[in-house]
Amino acid sequence: MSLFGNLPGNGFVSIIGAGPGDPELITVKGLDRLRRADVILYDRLVAPELLAEIHPLAEAIDVGKAPTRHRFPQTAINALLVEKAQLGRHVARLKGGDPFVFGRGGEECLALVEAGIPFEVIPGISSAIAVPAYAGIPVTQRGLTTAFTVIAGHTCEPESGLDWAALPKVGTLIFLMGVAHLPEIRRRLLANGMSSQMPVAVIEQGTTHQQFVVEGTLDDILEKAKEVHPPATIIIGEVVRMRPQIDWFQTTKELTGSHIPLFQESAF
Repeated sequence: MSLFGNLPGNGFVSIIGAGPGDPELITVKGLDRLRRADVILYDRLVAPELLAEIHPLAEAIDVGKAPTRHRFPQTAINALLVEKAQLGRHVARLKGGDPFVFGRGGEECLALVEAGIPFEVIPGISSAIAVPAYAGIPVTQRGLTTAFTVIAGHTCEPESGLDWAALPKVGTLIFLMGVAHLPEIRRRLLANGMSSQMPVAVIEQGTTHQQFVVEGTLDDILEKAKEVHPPATIIIGEVVRMRPQIDWFQTTKELTGSHIPLFQESAF
């Protein structure tokens, strides 16, 4: 039985986007479901402040995946969602960013459909737009670009089917999970006609207290970004030039001394 009463059939699953790092960026609906869940399966990059919102009687399971070490493969996560829901539990699957933006949320939904488990998807703010915003970089800007493209940074293999020749023509480029592949990303863009003077920003731990931004061009970004580590976001495009004028997050931290989180204490 659920902590919060009987649930119909085989329990229920809420697939929740936790946002990009700043705990205040979770949605009101997502926070409500997190607080009401019996079981929480959470990712590695979920903010610790959000885990403090879990009910004290709830079961919390870390199913996070490091870049080179997957303690819980996706098939095991899918099976665990089904198993816990079939016990009549309200399960919260707390995922970084948005569940459907390189989050494998669709695979989890299909596993629940196959098992006959009812579920909901609560979108989250994707790092693809939030991280540039916290660095003072609008992904679109009138007069510069009216489009942006989000790309999995590890999609560099020829068999991936990515049309690299088209990328220099599709507005701002946002690469997620791409720091280790930055040399190959740079090589392919230059080989397909992008200017070596195109502005680039690489942002480590965006939207958090530890946010670290490196700016350069395709010509010199490899040297400048040597000290950047995952998780990081790569933004390539003319909009990067706007950062010195719109760098609100760094300015706010300098004025206030810190960023004050919404969740000072747990709801419980």
